[in-house]
Amino acid sequence: MNWILLIIAGLFEVAFAACLGKAKNASGSEATLWYLGFIICLAISMFLLVKATRELPIGTAYAVWTGIGAVGTVLVGILVFNEPTGFWRLFFICTLIASIVGLKFVSN
Repeated sequence: MNWILLIIAGLFEVAFAACLGKAKNASGSEATLWYLGFIICLAISMFLLVKATRELPIGTAYAVWTGIGAVGTVLVGILVFNEPTGFWRLFFICTLIASIVGLKFVSN
């Protein structure tokens, strides 16, 4: 169950980064709503991370959480914000995913 909480926390990390990206390109009340979404997603992500680390090793949990956030944010950047997708960028995203999966398998 703690791994599920950690994965969900990582997805909320992606969401708060996406909210920042959208807020950057907005103005007025639209930007305010994106910043509100950022704060809400940040709070949920941190809450779930804290709950997950009660049972999981902090080093592993933090690495997985940031890895999910990093990979997810890059994918959102590519799919939503039209960021470039070069070979090396995709290669290193894949190595990051492999590292996240590896940490899960070597954890107690």
